[in-house]
Formats: sequence, structure tokens, C-alpha cells
Amino acid sequence: MTPKRDMPIRIDKEGVWYYKGAEMFRKDILKIFFECLKRDEQGRYLIELEGEKCLIDVEDTPFVVTAAEANTGKDRKGNESIEILLNDFTSEDLDLSTLRVGIDNVLYCGIKNGSFEARFSRPGYYQIARYIEYDKDRDAYFIPLNGRNYYIRNN
Repeated sequence: MTPKRDMPIRIDKEGVWYYKGAEMFRKDILKIFFECLKRDEQGRYLIELEGEKCLIDVEDTPFVVTAAEANTGKDRKGNESIEILLNDFTSEDLDLSTLRVGIDNVLYCGIKNGSFEARFSRPGYYQIARYIEYDKDRDAYFIPLNGRNYYIRNN
């Protein structure tokens, strides 16, 4: 089924959803749209709901990391983690191997088991920056966790 282009939904770079130019603020509707969010073969974002597919405009990424906090409580394997809160009202452990810096030094990470990418909001970035260290020998930034250094890619 070919996606329709008639859904006037836009997501700005801060992860704010708009319908016909008006900000969407109803949490229940946003949760449904996030759950139905997909990407097609061309990498375009669409909402697939009740058999209908509608393309939406996304300025950068639909997902935004709004907060980041170290989880010092050890899991069953004895590992620490960094938990991120996303603008879709969910949280998950940050996959440090997916961290990258994009244009304008914006930090991104993979989320949802690699299905999507999320942009760090300014507050989320400042929270994660507390854990970032600099390796002068490699001229690179990394986050040390569980005895390993996770280097942040530039691209």
C-alpha cells in the first residue's frame, strides 16, 4: 500500500508534534502515534494505523532524549547502565555503542533495539555530558562504563 501524503503532521527538531501548525499536546494521542510510527524503504517516517499509512514530515528525528541518568544499581550481570528518558514517555538503557555527534555537534543514539535514532535535547545532553571524558592520545571523547570505554563517533 502506498502511503498517503495528506496527513498534515510535522515533528520539529525538538520532538514537538504539530497538526496543521498547532502543537499536539494530548499525551494519549501522541502515545498512539509513537506506537504506530514506522519507516519505509526510503527512510521516510509514516504513521501506520488501522491499515492506513500516512507520511509525516520530520525535521530531524521523531524521538528525542529528554533526560539521562546513570543507574548505579547493578543488574543481574553486575553491570551499571545509563538510562534515557524519551519524548514518547518511555525509558530504556542507553546503547553507548550507538552514540554519535552529528551536524552542529548534536548528540544522537540508537533506540528501540536499533529501529530508530534519537536526538539529545539540550537538557539531556548536559546530563549525559557529566559522564563524557576526553582521550588526548586518540583526540576522542568517550564514556567509561563497566570497565570499557565507549567512544563517540563523529559523522
